Amino acid sequence: MDLGILWFWIVAGLFIGYFILDGFDFGVGMTLPFLGKDDLDRRVLINTIGPVWDLNETWVIVAGACLFAAFPEWYATLFSGFYLALLLILLALIARGVSFEYRHQRPESRWKKWFDGMIIVGSVVPALLWGVAFANIVQGVAIDADFNYTGTLFDLLNPYALLGGLTTLMLFFTHGAIFVSLKTDGEIRERARKLATKAGVVTIVIAASFLVWTAFIAEFKVAYLVLAALAAVCLIGAWLFNLRGSEGVSFALMAATIALAVLSLFTALFPNVMPSTTDVANSLTIANASSSEYTLTVMSWTALIFLPLILLYQGWTYWVFRKRVSRATIEAATGVAAHAA
Repeated sequence: MDLGILWFWIVAGLFIGYFILDGFDFGVGMTLPFLGKDDLDRRVLINTIGPVWDLNETWVIVAGACLFAAFPEWYATLFSGFYLALLLILLALIARGVSFEYRHQRPESRWKKWFDGMIIVGSVVPALLWGVAFANIVQGVAIDADFNYTGTLFDLLNPYALLGGLTTLMLFFTHGAIFVSLKTDGEIRERARKLATKAGVVTIVIAASFLVWTAFIAEFKVAYLVLAALAAVCLIGAWLFNLRGSEGVSFALMAATIALAVLSLFTALFPNVMPSTTDVANSLTIANASSSEYTLTVMSWTALIFLPLILLYQGWTYWVFRKRVSRATIEAATGVAAHAA
């Protein structure tokens, strides 16, 4: 296989991993106003992702680094053209990370509510803007002959891209609610399951609309249609199993939904990496955006050695922190009783 094509799919795989793992992180953050009835509830929610959220975020760093090394032209056009959107994502991720670390440093409810708000905003903004960004990449943007983006931030906020943003927002929200039901016990577990059921209906409608619209943009590629259909089936299956209270199966199907949806977008994009809407000759493709054969060869051997080690470490981390979190465990760990925020 051509190494440029191989790395196109490796980058796709890295973004799949990021959206699955940080996706439920974002979802948990977005459920705080709905499931966090008091401070103890909110602590339970945050503790479900406490040991893993920072590890999950490393996937986007690796994806960005691989994009820079394997497709420098794609990286340059993407990060310069989408600069403001990506900066907003970065600031949101920083605010969310700071909130996780500082929320518990002082006992005042006002202090905690301030950082809870930052967690919510820091979860909503990336969940929305990642969808906007990828929808624009698939649809194509204004690129000149020097591969420079010539549009504005408002050009990126077109109806198709905003629908893509709503799709990732709702997918991550539902994914996070299901994860909460998988990782908690007692009343909060039941409330999370009910929230996922309600959110799942909205997610199915929005995601279906986006996949159908994308089918027209992809000119009904057979591979895209198959992957999009499988993603739809998995999403409906996740909703049905959540309805039955089978959180493990539901969560696995949500992960499969996100994986298949992202894979379908990369399939719709292939062999382009960033189509131009001004002139098809200005489009960035795998061929004209990739690094040299030598660079890609070195990267391939590096990935072959280190990627399995990273996966093993992350798998071990999830195994260690596999137990459910409940109000009782938080109370036992801190030695304090539940109290209203």
